[in-house]
Amino acid sequence: MKKIELEIIALSDGNSSTNSYAVVLGEKGGNRRLPVIIGAFEAQAIAIELEKMKPARPLTHDLFKNFADAFQLRLEEVVISDLKEGIFYSRLHCRNGSEYHDIDARTSDALALAVRFNCPIFTYEPILDTGGIVFDAEQEEKKSENLVNDPKRAGGFDDKSDAELKKLMDEALLNENYEKAAKLRDELERRNSL
Repeated sequence: MKKIELEIIALSDGNSSTNSYAVVLGEKGGNRRLPVIIGAFEAQAIAIELEKMKPARPLTHDLFKNFADAFQLRLEEVVISDLKEGIFYSRLHCRNGSEYHDIDARTSDALALAVRFNCPIFTYEPILDTGGIVFDAEQEEKKSENLVNDPKRAGGFDDKSDAELKKLMDEALLNENYEKAAKLRDELERRNSL
C-alpha cells in the first residue's frame, strides 16, 4: 500500500476539561488534514521540540532519543498504520546498523519522537480518507484575519515590557512550565513582528 507523507502543521488546545490537545498533520503537497487528539504531556513534548526550547532536564522523549543515539538506533520513519474506533495506531520503523526493527507505539509518542529524530511521518490512503478532513484555504484565511484583528489575542500581556516577558519566560522554563513559556515566547515574537 502506498504511503502518504504528512507534516505537523499545527498544535492546538483541545478540551481544557479533559486536558487534551490536537496535533494537526497535513498531507505534503495536498489539502487533507489529519487531526490527532493527544494528551498534555505529549503536546508539551512536541511543542518544546518544535520551538527548539531547552528544558532544564531531559523529558521522557528526550531520554529515549539520547538512549537510542547511545546505541546507534535510528528512527527512520513513523507510520500511522491503523485507525480503529477513533484511535490511531502507529509503528516506529527503526534501524540499528543492518538490523531493522518495527515497534508499536502510541501515535502521540511516535509524533514526539519523530520531531526529535527529524524523521518523516506517513500514513495510508484509507486512514486519511476515514480520519482526515479536506482543508479549505479560503475559509482558513478568514479565520487568520479574525485572529490578527482580535484584541484578546495578545494574551493579557499588554501591561508587561519585553524585559518583563523575557524574565517571566525564563522563570517558566526553570520551573518546567513549558506551556506558559511558549505563550510568553509567542507574545514576544508577535511584538517583534509588528
